[in-house]
Amino acid sequence: MPCMIRIALTDDHAIVRTGFRALIEREADMEIVAECGSLADAERALLGNAADVLVLDLTLRSESGIDALPGLRARFPVLRILVMSMHEGESYVDEALARGAAGYVTKAVAPDELVTGIREVMADRRYLSSDLRGRKAVALPLDRLSAREREVFLLLAHGKTIKQAAEALGVAAKTVYVHRAHVLEKLGARNDRELYRIALAGGLI
Repeated sequence: MPCMIRIALTDDHAIVRTGFRALIEREADMEIVAECGSLADAERALLGNAADVLVLDLTLRSESGIDALPGLRARFPVLRILVMSMHEGESYVDEALARGAAGYVTKAVAPDELVTGIREVMADRRYLSSDLRGRKAVALPLDRLSAREREVFLLLAHGKTIKQAAEALGVAAKTVYVHRAHVLEKLGARNDRELYRIALAGGLI
């Protein structure tokens, strides 16, 4: 009997989880040991189940899977994390891999690629879905930004006002204005519309 690959599946859409569960459980050597709709559920499940691979959607309602990656890697060091996302931008892919993902599969590819990705990361090989291979990365100079400047950049690029960004970050509007000025200067942008275009070009929107 083959050694079973134990998988924790995390996506906030139940219908998506159901589809991928059916796909994975067709494989004789794979089983779903946890099915989660949030990061909190995933962490609880990982503590209670010896999963080999975590299949993680990056966008979980108000939660960021990409921000959770370092913490998950620190708490579960032998766990392989395979990102599954609708985002195809190289910036997302590069950041996910840099933060600890073992592979990245977009939701635009054939479902069978998820199974292939699970096998590859289980064998300690990095895996990118077929639509990501060979792409030239978009040069996005986000390394020029501090962590807080990056947060402000992403909030403004997603259409948040200064007031909304300040509330989201728990800081004064004046502080956001200062960070915004630094972001505009470092990225060579003139206004929030150009920040949106920069984020769009880098696959962050």
